[in-house]
Amino acid sequence: MASSSSGPNLDGEQRELSRALYARCAQQPPGTQFDQRDLLALSVIPKSGDQHQLLFECMQKLTNEGLFKLFTKDGRVIWQIIRKSDAAKYKTLNDEERLVFSYIESSGRDGIWTRTIKMRTNLHQTLINRALKVLENKNFIKPIKSVKWPARKYYMLASLQPSEDVTGGPWFTDGVLDEEFIHQMSTWAEKYIRGRSWVYSSTKTLGDKRAKVTQAQAEGARAQELKNHASKPKGGIMLPLPPGYKGYPTVPEITKELNASGISGVMMRESEMQTLLDVLCYDGRLMRVMDGEGYKAVRQSMADEGAAVGNGLTEAPCGRCPVFNLCEEGGPVNARNCEYFQAWLEA
Repeated sequence: MASSSSGPNLDGEQRELSRALYARCAQQPPGTQFDQRDLLALSVIPKSGDQHQLLFECMQKLTNEGLFKLFTKDGRVIWQIIRKSDAAKYKTLNDEERLVFSYIESSGRDGIWTRTIKMRTNLHQTLINRALKVLENKNFIKPIKSVKWPARKYYMLASLQPSEDVTGGPWFTDGVLDEEFIHQMSTWAEKYIRGRSWVYSSTKTLGDKRAKVTQAQAEGARAQELKNHASKPKGGIMLPLPPGYKGYPTVPEITKELNASGISGVMMRESEMQTLLDVLCYDGRLMRVMDGEGYKAVRQSMADEGAAVGNGLTEAPCGRCPVFNLCEEGGPVNARNCEYFQAWLEA
């Protein structure tokens, strides 16, 4: 029987194989996961002798040194490489701290609730609290607030940024809904879309509110609008664009213009702008057009634009007459001899 000293499983040779195996795995893209077949395919472990046993001994050594983390996936044993700089830090942790850290690390950018950590680790709450405090003091983890569960305490790796599901995106600041920012963005978006939803004119030739404009006129008006960024003329008339018009602003266009304006202070994504536009549609300030691809502003009433809304009583001189109580048939003031009433009828 061959002596064990003559095989490749000597400590020195095993150490060299482990180093070579780690080096080959480090050449793979970050986050790559390896099973037994993947590791053997790297052609580091010699095929002579018990190849599988030697592989497991090398991986056990690397795992004990903190250079790989071990877990199961779909019933298979999986290894994932750990950078040497990170492995050196993890060596300072005890078993409880390392266990708690592993679950926080596996939660990724979503973070993990402290109660979930307790359920999965089966550790006493005192040990968990102590481990969390040590990890936080060493800047391995950080507490985060979830907009979905503001009363719950979540933790995640200190090197990661929380996902949008956790932070709520740009609409939340420190876990609180930023109503002022939302109002500012919605006002900008509505104004931008309104300027591209109608043709404004103050000329008498287009003074009829029921007038329509041709497709050529609409395209020309919008091209001029985009070129000059002209605002709504004072006293202008809002004329509808022709049926089938395809120049209404879309989500990519609105998002691009918002980011170019710099008004938000953050780079807005199309999905976030889509959420804002949906809210404006629910509020009745916008409507979808072009088979849902574009947006058009809903024409507001005069009251919404700051103008006084009249009715029959306030428009007629009778509603504002200072001697209304003296006006009667056959009296000193009556509709027959009222000069204001006649002028109003002829207006």
